[in-house]
Amino acid sequence: MKRLFFIFSLVVHGCILFAQKKEAIQSPGSFFPKERIKVLVVGTFHLDYPGLDAHKTDDQDKIDVLKDPKKAEVTALVEYLKKFKPTKIAIEAFPGWNATNKLREYNQGGLRDKRDERIQIAVRLASELKLDTLYSIDAESFDNELSKLDTNYFTKLFADYDFDNSDPYNAMYKKWLIYEDKLPSKMTLLDYFKRINSKESHRLGYGAYLIGDYKLDDTRGADILSVWWYNRNLRIFRNLQRLSKDPTERILMVFGNGHAAVLRQLLESSPEYEFIEFDQLK
Repeated sequence: MKRLFFIFSLVVHGCILFAQKKEAIQSPGSFFPKERIKVLVVGTFHLDYPGLDAHKTDDQDKIDVLKDPKKAEVTALVEYLKKFKPTKIAIEAFPGWNATNKLREYNQGGLRDKRDERIQIAVRLASELKLDTLYSIDAESFDNELSKLDTNYFTKLFADYDFDNSDPYNAMYKKWLIYEDKLPSKMTLLDYFKRINSKESHRLGYGAYLIGDYKLDDTRGADILSVWWYNRNLRIFRNLQRLSKDPTERILMVFGNGHAAVLRQLLESSPEYEFIEFDQLK
């Protein structure tokens, strides 16, 4: 009798284990497609130093990508990006920049003397990969439209939002940015791009917007950031969605690295895209 009971217990226990395996809890990600559009964000600094950003590089720290050794390093960077095998290239530009026309001009031998990173990286890459189109997906932020409805309100809203403040963290960021400015002349461009496109650099880079003027009044700084910087990047992301057609696509984006920090957040959260780490290309 004991033997029969033991055998019966084993059978029952085995059935329970089988049922438990059969009813395994699904992970949240299992509800979404495994095949997603792969996106490589190439966060960059402005190779022609237009001086339009809040932080400006000293002349002594600027590099010239039209002269060796940096000219050869641009070539190495482009060759590295080819490993991603993009099917589309999107850039930080508005339609009026006429990106595809510039690609055609480049194919005919023009624009080789331009330091603009969109030419040096995106247009050159598209040309060498024989892509026939470049996609301009930059966007104006919502505050430009809202300010037209009530100019006085927005003048008051943005008062003193100038990245010049006494927050001790602001001083830390300035020290970091000055240090970063000196590195392109000391490192190869490929190594530097791997550095600035790392998760740590993106995380801390976006953090620069969450200190200093972000703390203006109770929520004024937060309101400014949401209708200005974050909104602009959300619109850029929406433009990316509009050109995404097929889960087999591989899209390379060339944007200022401040944008790349936010785009990383959006792409890593999206069920449509797979964010490709810059330093993982093989």
